[in-house]
Amino acid sequence: MLRPGRAVSQTACALLAQARAGLDEAAQLPAPGERYAGAHLAALRGTAAVLAARAHPDTHSGTGAKRRGRLRSAWDLLCEVAPEMGEWAAFFAAGAAKRAAAEAGVTHAVTAREADDLVRDVETFLTVVTTTVGAVVSTTVGAVVSTTVGVHGPGPSP
Repeated sequence: MLRPGRAVSQTACALLAQARAGLDEAAQLPAPGERYAGAHLAALRGTAAVLAARAHPDTHSGTGAKRRGRLRSAWDLLCEVAPEMGEWAAFFAAGAAKRAAAEAGVTHAVTAREADDLVRDVETFLTVVTTTVGAVVSTTVGAVVSTTVGVHGPGPSP
């Protein structure tokens, strides 16, 4: 059950719940490439939750409509709306090409160790996202409820 409060949008809570469910599903996939791609997608959904909670119209463009022509990655936008998550953004941006290769079916694009490590890293990231957007995960599996907590955790360790 999702119960957003005044400080957290329903969209952010829904995206966070989708990210957690996607990560749980990815962790069960047998192929390392599929596991890696699924975990990376969960990180993107977590990023979308932060963007939904924090972004305001034209926040990411600087000058509004004048800069709309340039496409920006979710990781670039994350750095702008949540600068404290810059290390996470760089970490996941660095893995985007590997995710694309895995999704394209390139054999041996990702090792089992890399996939398992990413699943653990995304779990940590989603915990940080939960705190950042002011939500808490209830005891009901996949449920996210909001709060007004605003503590930020550290980024990934090098």
